Amino acid sequence: MDPFTILALTLAASTGVSAYGQVQAGKAQKVALKEQAKQEELAAESQELARRQELNRALAANVAALSTAGISGEGTPASLALESARQAGLSEMTIDLSEKLRKASLERQARQATQTAGLSAASTLLSGTTKAAELGLFDGDK
Repeated sequence: MDPFTILALTLAASTGVSAYGQVQAGKAQKVALKEQAKQEELAAESQELARRQELNRALAANVAALSTAGISGEGTPASLALESARQAGLSEMTIDLSEKLRKASLERQARQATQTAGLSAASTLLSGTTKAAELGLFDGDK
């Protein structure tokens, strides 16, 4: 075998290994991003539980303070408590939406990592094939 054929075969093998590595790296990045999304979701659930417990404590403290002061739970105090609960609910919905958007973004990044790796691998294969052709690996004369 002449040196150019050996060089071309080595280049082809190297290109294949490089393309395979790019695909595997993309898969690993996808797995890591999906795991990060799951962790974000668990953290969000934990934070939501803590916020709800804090809200319940605050509302219970308000009710206790009002009853201790001899103020009934009707009229303006009740309206204030309802408005406070409504505001807390809106705040929780905003935080929940933000956390869902962050999770969706990570999942999108995971899909893009796989696509990018595939395109990089295809580019590497085309580039390697072109170089191999330039060296004469695919030339029928050799």
